[in-house]
Amino acid sequence: MSDHKCVIVIDENLPLGVIANTAAVIAASLGRLYPDMIGHDLTDHQGHVHQGITTLPLPILKAATDVLKCMRDQLRELEPELLVIDLISATRTTRSYEEYAAVMAQGPDEAIVYQGLGMIGDRTLVTRMTGNLGLLR
Repeated sequence: MSDHKCVIVIDENLPLGVIANTAAVIAASLGRLYPDMIGHDLTDHQGHVHQGITTLPLPILKAATDVLKCMRDQLRELEPELLVIDLISATRTTRSYEEYAAVMAQGPDEAIVYQGLGMIGDRTLVTRMTGNLGLLR
């Protein structure tokens, strides 16, 4: 796993609550699709079991909306080498997964505004795509 890297890139202009939710949704999806990133359960000194957490660092990086769109387009050419999760702004205006899917399927292109991207894969490739982005603080 040391040859792999995982990052989440979020629109830096979103409100704090939306940023937190975006990170949570993308992280959950990454964990489901790449279960090797989750370590085994651990037992503490009292014998209590604690569920495994990610064994990979998971930095949250920032980018502007237009950068996210451009990055998503570039990432399409790198799949399936990289596992990519994207989240569009329709999550804030739809009330169900079905409504979200309809926006995704019907467009128009202007409706597909990325608020976050997650990726995991070859360390060099992920760094090449995100190395110029700063940490979201």
